[in-house]
Amino acid sequence: MERSEMPDEQERNFALRTDDGEEPSVFSGKTPRQAALKAARRLDPARSEEAAETEKIRLREKGEKKVHVYEGWAWEEEAPDDKPNWMPDEITEGNVSKQGVEHIDEI
Repeated sequence: MERSEMPDEQERNFALRTDDGEEPSVFSGKTPRQAALKAARRLDPARSEEAAETEKIRLREKGEKKVHVYEGWAWEEEAPDDKPNWMPDEITEGNVSKQGVEHIDEI
């Protein structure tokens, strides 16, 4: 079946996990990577992508016992020339790199 024939994927909810197991935020996305990119844009941004430091982002899909682990980084850059009026002149961009999946015993 071609991708265009597949039914629309539902957005899923992923809880951001801290090292002590707390889950202070939830990010939605059709894939774990999409949610991780949203989480990365909340990191403290550097002045450029090259200067950005990586931080570990751990996301657990709600109702599941596996945690998707990413390295994420954020930076500031100028908004595009064709930006909408409401968008600021400088925006935060983010990127992630998947490191693996961890399994936890309890939710």
